[in-house]
Amino acid sequence: MKRKKFERLIVEAVAALPLRVREAMKNVAIVVEQEPRRKKSSEIGIKRHEVLLGLYEGIPLIRRNSGYFGVLPDKITIFRKPIEALCQESEENVAAFVCEVVWHEIGHHFGLSDPELRLLEKNRRLHS
Repeated sequence: MKRKKFERLIVEAVAALPLRVREAMKNVAIVVEQEPRRKKSSEIGIKRHEVLLGLYEGIPLIRRNSGYFGVLPDKITIFRKPIEALCQESEENVAAFVCEVVWHEIGHHFGLSDPELRLLEKNRRLHS
């Protein structure tokens, strides 16, 4: 898949979020990288056999207070190659997976933990 198409999938995933969620997002940038650097993966505890698809770096909204100002945007990185590899480059599968990863990382921006996000994702799949 061409990079522009992959980036468009990310824009579409964000656009598919409920309006109240999009409006609540503050000071966050979403970027695409080909794959995670090995050093970064080891810094956050990703083991060699595990795959990193996305990464949230920043201060979650629920932890911001009156002293939060003048800081760089939070950063959500979506890793293209691992997602495409898992989806065997099927455009339909890549689109669905990108949506899941983007929503997951945005959940971290709102302060949700991995266990909380997995439960929400499981419930959403059951009801869709």
